[in-house]
Amino acid sequence: MSGKRKLGRATAHRLAMLRALVTFLIENEKIETTIARAKEVRSLAEKMITLAKVDTLHNRRMVMAFITKKEVSRKLFDKVSPRYAERNGGYTRITKLGPRRGDGAEMAIIELI
Repeated sequence: MSGKRKLGRATAHRLAMLRALVTFLIENEKIETTIARAKEVRSLAEKMITLAKVDTLHNRRMVMAFITKKEVSRKLFDKVSPRYAERNGGYTRITKLGPRRGDGAEMAIIELI
């Protein structure tokens, strides 16, 4: 489901982390994370938004299988996806922030446009 980055995690841990990050992104419309994580979250979030643009039972079930909160999936179908009805992609923006103070990891903000 995700891209090529392993992010130093086992498969189950990595997928759980990415599901949580996508859920938080849709819930808050902006999150701060590392650049590698942001690039992985971008592809998954855009897939979820593209699914939500066509409101069918099948698409709702596919989104609910990935997103961890029912309220967030409802928000995705009711508020977020109608904003992008005329747009064919590019729903997110990644802005680089610089290194994190503790360990020097490159940080970024990923947000919905």
